[in-house]
Amino acid sequence: MKFRFNHNNFNILDLEKSLKFYQEALGLVEVKRFEPPNGEFILLYLGDGATEHSLELTWLKERTKPYDLGENEFHVAFMVDDFEAAYEHHKKMGCICYENKEMGIYFINDPDNYWLEIIPRK
Repeated sequence: MKFRFNHNNFNILDLEKSLKFYQEALGLVEVKRFEPPNGEFILLYLGDGATEHSLELTWLKERTKPYDLGENEFHVAFMVDDFEAAYEHHKKMGCICYENKEMGIYFINDPDNYWLEIIPRK
């Protein structure tokens, strides 16, 4: 028996705002979408075009208040081939929320305040 990563999930408030952010900040693209006939939710899967792993964004029609992320001690990490260019891009976007220069990493936050770690290719 062998298990492989498939996807991670974030619940979001504004589907279009989140989709735009992930496209602009990380170059992710929509790879799959599921909408039930009653329209009560949308599952949107984003991919990086290089791996099979995806980020599932779940939008609930009735949800109006922000999600409680607790102490926000979880994140998804993205490796980038041009760390300096990515840093400048995210700095211009104003989405860098934490830097650890000693470790050579930084974090950005999405519209719902989920943290995304940016690491250089080793």
